[in-house]
Amino acid sequence: MSQGNTRVTPQVVNAEACPIREVLDRVVGKWSVPILIAAGHGPIRFTELERGIEGISRRMLTLTLRNLERDGLVTRTVYPTVPPKVEYALTPVARELHATLTNLTQWAERHRVSIAESRARYDEIHDPEQIPA
Repeated sequence: MSQGNTRVTPQVVNAEACPIREVLDRVVGKWSVPILIAAGHGPIRFTELERGIEGISRRMLTLTLRNLERDGLVTRTVYPTVPPKVEYALTPVARELHATLTNLTQWAERHRVSIAESRARYDEIHDPEQIPA
């Protein structure tokens, strides 16, 4: 083991990472980011989310919205109409997060080509199928 980093132990890493891991796992989940981005434009109805988020099932949308509500990131408002109208909106905490997610998605869009090129170069160098006989 390297003597240069003897202070970094699994216990230290877990003690620092565990409190935020649960939050980050929820926030950066496959469906949470698109929901939070969509709701960042103002209150949004369930059916708008369902139509706007490609590939999400009704059940997964329901579960993700419930978890985001439980975490205090979205509010659910039911209007007493027939049929009932339900809207989801970001809480103040989630609006702050929305700004961060927007920056992250913009960064990803700016750098996705260079990352894809880097992956291709890496795979070309490290792919065992490419090694000449």
